[in-house]
Order: sequence, then C-alpha cells, then structure tokens
Amino acid sequence: MRLSAFAPAKINLFLHVGGPDVEGYHPISSLMVFADVGDAIMIQPSDAPAFETTGPFGAGIPSGDDNLVLRAARAFHAKLGGPVPPYRLILDKLLPIAAGLGGGSSDAGAALKLLRDALAPQYADDDLEPLAASLGADGAACFRVTALMAEGRGEVLSPAPTLPALHAVLVNPGVPSPTGAVYRAYDAAVHPDGAERPVMPAALESAEEAAGWLAVATRNDLEAPAVGLQPLIGEALDVLRDQPESLLVRMSGSGATCFALCAGDIEAETLAERVEAIRPDWWVRRCRLS
Repeated sequence: MRLSAFAPAKINLFLHVGGPDVEGYHPISSLMVFADVGDAIMIQPSDAPAFETTGPFGAGIPSGDDNLVLRAARAFHAKLGGPVPPYRLILDKLLPIAAGLGGGSSDAGAALKLLRDALAPQYADDDLEPLAASLGADGAACFRVTALMAEGRGEVLSPAPTLPALHAVLVNPGVPSPTGAVYRAYDAAVHPDGAERPVMPAALESAEEAAGWLAVATRNDLEAPAVGLQPLIGEALDVLRDQPESLLVRMSGSGATCFALCAGDIEAETLAERVEAIRPDWWVRRCRLS
C-alpha cells in the first residue's frame, strides 16, 4: 500500500458573485479549469495513523479541524465503517496557501481517491463526490478536476464550453488572501450583475478567442476587494498586464494568485522567465489549463 495522487491547482477563469443570502452564503457563477501543476499526496503503511506535510508550503498546513485532508479521511472512514488499517498520509504541499487555487479542496479530493484505491476499490467516484462536496464550496468541483461551470453556492455543476489548449503563467506575490476577509470586503460594494451567468459560447476555438470572450463578457468580482486588502496582488496584476505575451490577466478565486493566458507554450515560457527575473521573490509557474 504505497500509492500517490496528484492534486491540481484550480483556476477560476471568471468568478461572478452575488450578494449574501439570508444564511450569509454568496451565489456564484464560475468557469473553473485545472492546471498541470499542484500538490501530491501519498499513502504508506504505518504502525500507527500519521499525517505529515512536506514541500515549500508544508509548514503552513494546519493539523486540526481546519485540515481538509484529515477531514476527508474522517469522512471516508465514517462511510467505510469498521476497522481501518493504520497508514501514513503525506501531503507534499507545492502550492501556496490561501492562494485562490483551491489547494485544500483539491488535496481533499485527491485524498479521497487515494484512500479509495488503497482501502475500498469497490467505491466509484459517484460514491465519494458527496463526501468532497460536504467539505466546502469547491469540494465537488475539485473532486472532478475537469473544466466545468460551478453555480449556486458552488455545488451546481455543469459542463464547460469546449475549450482550446490554454497555456498560462501563474503568479503569487507571496501574501495570503483569506477568502472570508475578501468576501466581507466585497459585501461593501456588490457588483450590480451579481452571480448572473454570461451568455456562454458552445466552443472557443483558440486561446485568443477565449481570452477575448473572457475579457469582454466576464470578470472576477473578488479581484478589486482582494487588491484593496493586499496591494501586492495589484502589483502582480500590473506586472503581468505590462508583458506582451499576456492575452488576458486576472486573479483566480479570492486571490492572491493571478494568471495570464498566453497564445502558446513558448509565449508562456518566455513570460514566466521574464516575471521571475523581474520579481525573483514571487512564486511563478508556467502551466497548461484544461
């Protein structure tokens, strides 16, 4: 029982947000895609249950009830029932924390699949997705890890338009952007269109067409409040917008990670290298989105 699973970064190509409902939840409309960069989770035999974190961002992972991997494991055990052999879970945390990349939800989804493969291969994805959904608004989407539309409170999922290959550069300026604080700031000036879904094309044929449509028809409603709380996010956006390879520049989720869509892999590589030279203290990754 030595298995591993990949937990990809989630990117919101757009994120429309409505005002809070009577329970304080915000309706959303978002086109989510997933990157070929992310975290890794491993399971190993052990004499006693254990959880470890490694990687450049491992030290910032909570070990209590806020840890989505441990919450996913508890939910899995409750569904499985009966005694569970001891094992060690290892999270190699390569994505920044509180970064708008759905890292915790993606880690939890990968952990559920890993535990299924190791302990209960009779379970299908449909058996596990409700567990992922119970862990947070991004839970079900980050369990599916495929391009999709998320609406409602994030739990109403539907297919995305047909997308071309999207090459991108992710940039995190090294500041946390806690979701709760950003939403509270957003509540001071809710966008008049709220969570309205844009008119969606059936297919987008090229990166240029995708970037053009996104720029005209969509937005991220949390970008302005996040920049107001963390001006370094605005600086990252400005740096990316100043580069000729950037077709579209936007913040993902509630920040602080920003992304630039590029025409192809060569353009993304050139952009990433230039941003790394401009700001060597920032986290910069070239990736492909799907």
